[in-house]
Amino acid sequence: MTAQVPAPLLFTPLTLRNVSLKNRIAISPMQQYAAGPDGKVVDYHTVHYGRMAMGGAGLVFTEALCVAPEGRLTYSDLGIWHDEFVEPLARLADNIRALGAVPGAQILHAGRKASVQRPWQGYMPLSDQDREARGEAPWQTVAPSPLPANPGWPTPRELTEAEIAEIVTAHGAAARRCRQAGFEVLDIHGAHGYLIHTFLSPISNQRTDGYGGDLAGRMRLALEIAAAVRDEWPDDKPLFYRLSCIDDEPDGWTMEDSIILAQELGRLGVDVIDCSSRGLGQRTTPVTVPREQGFQVPFAEGIRRNTDLKSMTVGLIMEPEFAEGVLQDGRADLIAIGREALFNPQWPLQSSLALMGDEAYDHFWRPNDAWWLEKRARSLAAAKAAGPA
Repeated sequence: MTAQVPAPLLFTPLTLRNVSLKNRIAISPMQQYAAGPDGKVVDYHTVHYGRMAMGGAGLVFTEALCVAPEGRLTYSDLGIWHDEFVEPLARLADNIRALGAVPGAQILHAGRKASVQRPWQGYMPLSDQDREARGEAPWQTVAPSPLPANPGWPTPRELTEAEIAEIVTAHGAAARRCRQAGFEVLDIHGAHGYLIHTFLSPISNQRTDGYGGDLAGRMRLALEIAAAVRDEWPDDKPLFYRLSCIDDEPDGWTMEDSIILAQELGRLGVDVIDCSSRGLGQRTTPVTVPREQGFQVPFAEGIRRNTDLKSMTVGLIMEPEFAEGVLQDGRADLIAIGREALFNPQWPLQSSLALMGDEAYDHFWRPNDAWWLEKRARSLAAAKAAGPA
């Protein structure tokens, strides 16, 4: 009798509060730029997130849901700024759940990086040419200080303290709507040069009031949003927070700052730090930047080893063996797959075969598919054993 192969850590369940994930693989939030100008779910999203759920991940995040119309990156981002979004998002969450994954949502205000073209149109600030070509007029962006995200970009308007309070309230309302829609995990986007990140970084935040200055002032918005969201998010459901753990720029936000912030977020009820980096200025998404597999892992390791929180890592992770090694070495608790999942939505299931062999069909694949594929595997093995005809 063949001994059962132990399940890899990548395929070991993980419980966060009262939510159980069947494995440690998450589909990272990735903007799809497929919503209509009203910001609502369309059939594309049902199919897209459905195929991600069928691919075997334990947790499937939506793209970032924007908490205000002016907080969108583009006219094609999904929204969460009105109660009318709840019903279509509930159908999306139900579909993800029915197909075997835990549905998660991410919420975002893009700040001074809002009002841009879709990536394939240039990913630059909207202009009068976009208004004429597609009827997409630019809108006024906002930030902690009137500093453009990049040279030549529009200057954002500095937020007043009253407007900051409204943004905090908008995040809390977004969390309530995500709760009503039936999502089981929520991620606050505080990275990549979007609004929260620009308050954190001393490069982009030059305020002299209570939301600027020293580290405590610059963290204030991030912490107020975490508190507002936690108040609206159920106690039995986990809360993630995405951070750019470093700016990687002189006199910018540092890993030491991220550890201090993570500790404060933990006291407010955040469970997992979703660890990324950089993005304060130029977007690296549409350009070619040399990156090695798992280049973000050291940040997740730093959070995990220096706080009581769990960490999720991202960063061009493509090889199952690499992902398993990160978990085995205690460098992260969750592996988030992004572009690799777009290239291969079956990555989680195929990773189970890579790590366990054909036995994985019995444990991780739907019987509808496993019945066919296991039979095919036996036939191919028998043909190989028989040698040339």
